[in-house]
Amino acid sequence: MKLNYKRTILVGFAFFLICMFWQAYDNTIPLILTNKFGMSQTWSGVIMALDNILALFLLPLFGALSDKVRTKAGRRTPFIMIGTILAAVLFIGLSVADYRQLTKVDAVTPDNGNYSNSLSVIYDANPNVAVPEEKKDGMTFFEAIGDVFAVKEKKPLNELFPVKEDFTSIEMFKKDENGEYTKDTTDDYTNYVVPARNAYAWKMTAASPVTLVFFVVLLLGVLVSMGIFRSPAVALMPDVTPKPLRSKGNAIINLMGSFGGILVLVLGMIFKTGAPVNAMMNYIPFFCTVAGIMIIALIVFRLTVKEPKWALEAAEIDAKLDAEAEEKEKTKAAGKTAEIAENAGTAAAPSGKLPPAVRRSLIFILLSVALWYMGYNAVTSKYSVYASSVLNMDYNMTLIIAQAAAIISYIPIGIISTKLGRKKTIIAGVIMLGVAFGAASFMRAGSSLLLMNILFALAGIAWATINVNSFPMVVELAHSSNVGKYTGYYYTASMAAQVVTPILSGIFLDIRFTTLFPYATVFVALALVTMLFVKHGDAKPQAPKDKMEYLAGADD
Repeated sequence: MKLNYKRTILVGFAFFLICMFWQAYDNTIPLILTNKFGMSQTWSGVIMALDNILALFLLPLFGALSDKVRTKAGRRTPFIMIGTILAAVLFIGLSVADYRQLTKVDAVTPDNGNYSNSLSVIYDANPNVAVPEEKKDGMTFFEAIGDVFAVKEKKPLNELFPVKEDFTSIEMFKKDENGEYTKDTTDDYTNYVVPARNAYAWKMTAASPVTLVFFVVLLLGVLVSMGIFRSPAVALMPDVTPKPLRSKGNAIINLMGSFGGILVLVLGMIFKTGAPVNAMMNYIPFFCTVAGIMIIALIVFRLTVKEPKWALEAAEIDAKLDAEAEEKEKTKAAGKTAEIAENAGTAAAPSGKLPPAVRRSLIFILLSVALWYMGYNAVTSKYSVYASSVLNMDYNMTLIIAQAAAIISYIPIGIISTKLGRKKTIIAGVIMLGVAFGAASFMRAGSSLLLMNILFALAGIAWATINVNSFPMVVELAHSSNVGKYTGYYYTASMAAQVVTPILSGIFLDIRFTTLFPYATVFVALALVTMLFVKHGDAKPQAPKDKMEYLAGADD
């Protein structure tokens, strides 16, 4: 029996467009919330946690609904069609609302012919900066910043901001009490320019919150639209693939998702969404392009995927295999009894009860899952803002490198797991992730781009190392009759962490922006500690016949 790769790739277009959307969403929405609307990192984190909160309710709901639906197009396809179209349209609507807010902030709305409204915010946000009262009238927002800071050419910053993408890496000088420019070694852009810009944006938002309300309503609509078809899209592959081939099929699906994420990052480089100078960019062209590719992927999916026919064929094969397995089972009763006795005390009984020692291992595994997601998701949900505000780097390339490194490492990691076992392999991954985040804590504007890319490559490999093995460790403790319940335990732990960490990390970022990577490092280190207490579920996975199956354990 061989997997039909063409069919699986076509089915994978649904997962491709899902990953495209989430990559674009996670990278750009935090930037819009903080740069355009002036939200604090804490409130931005609350908004970014909404998708995970809604997922706790929407994913099981629409997954169950799609189980019961019967149409000519199949059970899952209608949800994929409706959800994708709604999400694409509303996603474009988000960019329109963003542009509306941009016109408010970019115009620096004057009061009676001067710009004192915007300037007062700059000075209020930076009370330690003394600026003469007469300077507060008749200047634009960026002229005001240029009056506080200058570069070595002694030019106002507003002359450089629109045209020089790497202006924050130029030596910054502060005007002293005598009007002289002296070199300031602090993170001026991070500590002064970004807070001043965001403070002004928030003042504009507070003065007229209608656009923000409209943006959030659209955002909720987008998240509900994605929730409509996320579970049905994931469930489609098992529907149309015979059981023995599902691991291999899942590997193809994961690859399609990775390609979707990488494509968005490439588009981000083309549109320069990660360039610091584009902090106030118009996202309509970028969002329309992403939505357009989502619709194209949906059209390819709809024209080529024959869900009812393929699902029926898979069901017939499974029925035949089940009948053969049942026949063989009758002749292996004695061997099965011996196997159950051998595994006693290491997995759940048919009743679902675990021995105390095994229950402790399960708790520590789930704690580890929650802790490393606390660290990793904080970086993924805040990195686009951090890269432009602190590192003066384009986040797209570093994220591409991280994803590419993960894809390349899946097969070697799978081979290593068969030699060392899951627990040792996970511990190695946690250590690598902690080292990568810990080293990134010291990176600032002007630091080596090559080094940052190396650290993200290490983080990508580490994350793949963890995910390939962590979910199998959890279900290793389950009985065949309750694998679904243990799957639920795993995803509850990971989803709960992804609800909490955008908010918690946002609180720390509001205190000091450079706490992102130290925050992530602490939680990864805690995951290492809890993982050391895990004593069960550490079977060495058998080497699959096809190396593509090593990709099947990746958790997207």
